[in-house]
Amino acid sequence: MKQFMDRDFLLGTETARRLYHEAAALQPIFDYHCHLSPKEIAEDLRYDDLAAIWLAGDHYKWRAMRANGIDERLITGDAGPYDKFLAWAETTPRLLGNPLYHWTHLELQRYFGIDTPLDGRSAPAIWREANDKLRNDPDLSVFGIFNKFKVYAVGTTDDPIDSLEYHENIAKAGATKTKVLPSFRPDKALEIGRKGFAAYAAELGKAAGKPVNSLGGMMAALASRVDYFDRHGCRASDHDLEYAPFEAASNGSVDADWENEASAVFDKVMSGGEADPREAELYKTFILCFLAGEYSRHGWAMQLHMSALRSINSGALTRLGPNTGFDVVHDHPLAAKLARLLDEMNRRGGLPKTVLYSLNPKDYYPLATITGSFQSGLPGKMQLGSAWWFLDSRDGMEQQVKTLSNTGLLFRFIGMLTDSRSFLSYPRHEYFRRILCGIVGDWAENGEVPNDWELLSGMVNGISFANAKSYFED
Repeated sequence: MKQFMDRDFLLGTETARRLYHEAAALQPIFDYHCHLSPKEIAEDLRYDDLAAIWLAGDHYKWRAMRANGIDERLITGDAGPYDKFLAWAETTPRLLGNPLYHWTHLELQRYFGIDTPLDGRSAPAIWREANDKLRNDPDLSVFGIFNKFKVYAVGTTDDPIDSLEYHENIAKAGATKTKVLPSFRPDKALEIGRKGFAAYAAELGKAAGKPVNSLGGMMAALASRVDYFDRHGCRASDHDLEYAPFEAASNGSVDADWENEASAVFDKVMSGGEADPREAELYKTFILCFLAGEYSRHGWAMQLHMSALRSINSGALTRLGPNTGFDVVHDHPLAAKLARLLDEMNRRGGLPKTVLYSLNPKDYYPLATITGSFQSGLPGKMQLGSAWWFLDSRDGMEQQVKTLSNTGLLFRFIGMLTDSRSFLSYPRHEYFRRILCGIVGDWAENGEVPNDWELLSGMVNGISFANAKSYFED
């Protein structure tokens, strides 16, 4: 029997072991999409205890603890840090088969050198040892973590109205070699059907120094903020879409009449009216196509995260707010409207580099084949995004990799991201790299691909780091 999560964890063949240890493991990390706090990065934050860095804000863990019957006071409530940690430790042994079990122990091993499985009995000693290292180990401040895990760059997630002052401070200080790049997340400017749109438009106008009192004003303000983000190193946008929108004008037009109708919807909402679902989708489609042209002009990548249904427990939303663990996989039809949306962007000459993610694995083949219909101009321009959120399990990653290899060029894949708010999440890159090396190693040992070290290690190294670096920086 193998040792629990040993050096060769998930590496079932000799070729897989060599690919991981001699190639993938040596590569830096380009974490091109995450939700880390630029303020905490700029401050080179050092956390006081394991609960603060490990449990606060982690809705993956919160969902698991609720499923284990833990009282909400010990999850998001007013219980003390140690009591919350003990509640997590009691939950951990019940996670066998869940990727959280692997992530938990990779994080204990890689950050703190702790190999003991976490449970109620081991929790007190782990709490003491980990907290001592958090307070004293130079590798466990934010900059120390970046250095320890060879983090080449991170892409934070930032609203267009953000001043990006912390990004400026990080760049000026030069205290970390890690590039901290803003990502443009204009969801609030697109969601015209949601409460607060008019107030947000006013805030956007203040940030851009341009009045937003018309559709043209909205477009000018967004273009101005794209320029501003670009000057601060931004290389990507990001969009949270429940489903892919596409709605043309009433007469089917996507030209002058389309813009006129989008303008009428904007005016209606800004004067106190409400957009109906069709109007909201028409406006969103129009603005997305406009923004795609702006992204293309700057050479950015556009990321579309789709098929998440948010905050389905209304009582929990009222008590705890959004992003607290009550989001789920959506099953809305995706392919037809997404294909029309991308086609319209392409028709206008403004389809940028694009990464398509879905939270529903039923969408992998539609997304993969849609990307293949718009490839042009540079290697891997259109990407099937990494397994994301509920799918970044072993099964989800394997399914995504195999779908991509069956339909496109796995060789050009830009690899893994954390999509995390935690500085303890970098072992997710290791987890992905081990799974990738396991797949490629099996192919080689089964005679399905040549036993050519230069070819196979080159592919693994590219997917682990070099492809993302080229994609987002070139």
